[in-house]
Amino acid sequence: MQSYTIGQAARLLGVSPDTARRWADAGRVATHRDESGRRVIDGKSLAAFSAELALGDDDDASYTSARNAFPGIVTGIKLGDIAAQVTIQAGPHRLVSLLTREAVEELGLEVGMQATARVKSTSVHIDRT
Repeated sequence: MQSYTIGQAARLLGVSPDTARRWADAGRVATHRDESGRRVIDGKSLAAFSAELALGDDDDASYTSARNAFPGIVTGIKLGDIAAQVTIQAGPHRLVSLLTREAVEELGLEVGMQATARVKSTSVHIDRT
């Protein structure tokens, strides 16, 4: 079974090592010491914790069939007469969505606001958060 250091787990979860360490200290994910004395998380535990995080908070549950959600911040908007391009930085991921100008205006999207990019197949959908 592969094990992951706190830093590796943090990168996989898209959080800082300090956040991953706090989660481990709080018992949200089990750790043990490897032969070098480093705190590590076994792969099965990390996979289960990752899936739990992906479910999110039920209070913030959205009603959509697009399950691959990337919460982040809008870093760019290019408006054309009819179409628009919206860029979201979600952790290490940069996502770009092409949508109508009308959709951008209806969502009230602006650079610097929180938004969630939802990916289904080859489409990127934007949810305002």
